[in-house]
Amino acid sequence: MAAMKPRTGDGPLEVVHEGRGYIMRIPLEGGGRLVVELNGDEVQELNDVIGGLVAA
Repeated sequence: MAAMKPRTGDGPLEVVHEGRGYIMRIPLEGGGRLVVELNGDEVQELNDVIGGLVAA
């Protein structure tokens, strides 16, 4: 039987441009990743919201 190893995510947060959209991969606690596809307008809106949080 293989040794059990704790899973802490599968790499860093990343966003890549693929075709006409953007793919965002978010590592999750306990392992795995949440994968979200966004269009350009959604990326800009997310940028505005996160920028507002960082500036506050």
